[in-house]
Amino acid sequence: MEEVIRLEQVSYRRGDNELLRNIDWTVNKGEHWAVLGLNGSGKTTILNMITGYIWPTQGQVSVLGELYGTVDLREMRKQIGWVSSSLQEKLYTNDKTQNIVISGKHASIGLYEKITEEDADQAVSLMRQLGCGHLVDRSYQTCSQGEKQKLLIARALMASPKLLILDEATNGLDFISREALLASIQQLAARPDSPTILYVTHHIEEIVPFLNRTILIRRGEIFDQGASAEVLRGDTLSAFFETPVELQWHNDRAWITAP
Repeated sequence: MEEVIRLEQVSYRRGDNELLRNIDWTVNKGEHWAVLGLNGSGKTTILNMITGYIWPTQGQVSVLGELYGTVDLREMRKQIGWVSSSLQEKLYTNDKTQNIVISGKHASIGLYEKITEEDADQAVSLMRQLGCGHLVDRSYQTCSQGEKQKLLIARALMASPKLLILDEATNGLDFISREALLASIQQLAARPDSPTILYVTHHIEEIVPFLNRTILIRRGEIFDQGASAEVLRGDTLSAFFETPVELQWHNDRAWITAP
């Protein structure tokens, strides 16, 4: 089976603080993973390691078959799409929506190269696939939070990445907008050319059916990992959150409540 990510005995220390400890994690092609953990659990540290922005204190990181330390990370990052709500703050709000999407091909903030007809057509096609084709020619600042997130995903897909990281993608969205975004991501995952998706969250109910694997991160360590249906159990999650929770399944999604 083709490996997309392999972390082997990865630890990360900043000063006296050990932020990650003995992380062993393999993501194979054809899998889509939910990365679940509370704030401060180490999720973002792992993402920064996968994208090569920080280096493990010990252990090895391989992405898309390449061992970090033996490969040009600038070239590697062209194959990784990363969507986070913090990216919204860096974009030029007066830009047209399709230009925001096209900028993803060059991994730039703003466009500094001539737009080709092919790039323009691809951007509009991606926007339509994600349910935001009606936003063409709108300025980015006039879009809703949910529409902006869809545009950022389209932007990440412009470079045809092999790995797509969605980091707290529904932050700031209301229930309706969240469900619409999750439905769009699920449609993306169903495409035969879909990249491997890592969906990072701290909300159980956002683990929709296409996320067939789940990893639980707590205090810089892996608490559990495996098939989502096996990891998302009431007893496992009660131990993970260190408080009793009740779990129910509805439409192939797990929902938890406090008893």
